[in-house]
Amino acid sequence: MVRSVRDMDIEGKRVLVRCDFNVPLDDFLNITDDRRIKSAVPTIKYCLDHNCEVILASHLGRPGGVVDPKLSLDPVQKRLSRLLVPSVEISSDIVGPDTLEKVDNLQSGEVLLLENLRFDKGETKNDEVFAKKLADLADFYINDAFGVCHRAHASVEAITKFFDEDHSAAGFLLQKEINFSKQLLKNPSRPFTAVVGGSKVSGKLQALKNLLPRVDKLLIGGGMAFTFLKAQGIEIGNSLVEEELIDEATLVMERARELGVKFYLPVDVVAAQTCSQESTMKFVTSQEIPKGWMGLDIGPATTRLFKEALNDAQTILWNGPMGVFEIPKFSRGSVQISHTIAEAHATTVVGGGDTADVVARSGDADDMAFISTGGGASLELIEGKELPGVKPLYNKDED
Repeated sequence: MVRSVRDMDIEGKRVLVRCDFNVPLDDFLNITDDRRIKSAVPTIKYCLDHNCEVILASHLGRPGGVVDPKLSLDPVQKRLSRLLVPSVEISSDIVGPDTLEKVDNLQSGEVLLLENLRFDKGETKNDEVFAKKLADLADFYINDAFGVCHRAHASVEAITKFFDEDHSAAGFLLQKEINFSKQLLKNPSRPFTAVVGGSKVSGKLQALKNLLPRVDKLLIGGGMAFTFLKAQGIEIGNSLVEEELIDEATLVMERARELGVKFYLPVDVVAAQTCSQESTMKFVTSQEIPKGWMGLDIGPATTRLFKEALNDAQTILWNGPMGVFEIPKFSRGSVQISHTIAEAHATTVVGGGDTADVVARSGDADDMAFISTGGGASLELIEGKELPGVKPLYNKDED
């Protein structure tokens, strides 16, 4: 188990909480989904209830180490101020003069949000000098940013070198994510069905290999399905395919047969000549994709097939959309699967990232048992990897 903030004697101390406020913004810099902000509130409130001086740190987007006003955390500060009783102040820099002055003036029960961590090149380079400056701001370090725990970044990994076991721990969200994911893979209620989608096999190959000995059924959708279909000798037109992974896809299907895992691929697709809302589309079987056309979503027959396969599941893990869900014309398959999983009488676990976006757009978020806040981190846990941001938070005798 990771150390919890509850195990720390933080009463009246200054606490730095690494959060994941990497929220989507529209063209007018309005937050379109504040789920990640709300998820961090319990840990922040716990610190405030213990009269702490709270410093919040997060990144937003990928500014590449330069200051980009469009990626300022100003919108996050405004939303936090609505969610928390004390107003939240924001600094104009990260470890510069404005931050140091505001930290010096910080009082118990007050909250300061640092500006976007990735405005400093040292963040993504896991720079220890930058990490030390962050560490010097506080007495305790709390990591509640599951979404970036698979990144060896300064505010996630390097910073832990400057706090001992009595002064660093996980927040409630991080604890929940780690414990839920481990329990899911260790002791799921059966039948255990995994639904895996997304564009490429390469990003999920290890996860598939790790899931096979654990699941009873594996449903493959999205662009990655075409590499498996091509491995079966099926003509897939201009659909997305990773030629170099066809042999690996074949091995995955052979392994599924050996283990007795029911392996499902799309039997029909929504095909078009271009990936755009204006493109003409048609439903075709997976074996009849015309030359020059590409599959961009699972078809209605596949949706029915997947619904039947999910019907008896007691545990469902979903990671990856069924098609190009960002384009309405090719989103129906993903939405239908979202509805099916939400309505299932099962423990339903949704990987973060695009899958969580599909669930939110489908209006199914409240009906899922658990929605991860981190896509990449969630996937790496499934792969059995040790996350750089989590490893330092285990007690040494539990490594």
